[in-house]
Amino acid sequence: MRIDIITLFPELLESPFQHSIMKRAREKGLLEVNLFNPRDKYSIGKHHKMDDYQYGGGAGLVMLPEPLANCLDDFLAERDYDEVIFMTPDGERYNQGIANHLSMKGNIIILCGHYKGIDERIREKYITREISVGDFVLSGGELGAAILVDSIGRLLPGVLNDETSALFDSFQDDLLAPPVYTRPSDFRGMKVPEILLSGNTKAIDDWRHEQALERTKKRRPDLYEKL
Repeated sequence: MRIDIITLFPELLESPFQHSIMKRAREKGLLEVNLFNPRDKYSIGKHHKMDDYQYGGGAGLVMLPEPLANCLDDFLAERDYDEVIFMTPDGERYNQGIANHLSMKGNIIILCGHYKGIDERIREKYITREISVGDFVLSGGELGAAILVDSIGRLLPGVLNDETSALFDSFQDDLLAPPVYTRPSDFRGMKVPEILLSGNTKAIDDWRHEQALERTKKRRPDLYEKL
């Protein structure tokens, strides 16, 4: 999979992809992540302008349409992209289902807005999907883009050492994941549930499902009601 991220602040995204699972995914050649600053090539004038005041007044600068359009035109002329995603608070709320869907794509562009956002005409002409990572506002789309890449990348075949691991993550079956334990079996008087030490795979699977249901009912009643 190839993900090209267009951002005015690529330095904000350098670290998240250089460690742990994302690092291994890139080293294995399973995930290619490219950061591109449109200011380097497409900014306007000697002052490398990328934004301006919004029509109608109001606080906050808006990213100019011309540099973004020229940048996207060049990207789209170079290869076919399955999605051109814009990170925005008013997009569809991101969830595991969307991550699963995007992980089956080949080439994706993620456009990170900044300041007050981007000119609406860019959204209308180029963007195929708008995504929000929650009902709050960030300084820009970079942190949201990092969330997308991480959640998508770990689902790619061969990225995780045990590919079945992702199948039991929270939200994969609209349930929260059950509690997990490791050694020692007795830690400061707190013991691992006996069922997990029994070796009875069927009984353990049933226990985990019951625990997932109970945890979802308690912590996310909105999800539980949909079951």
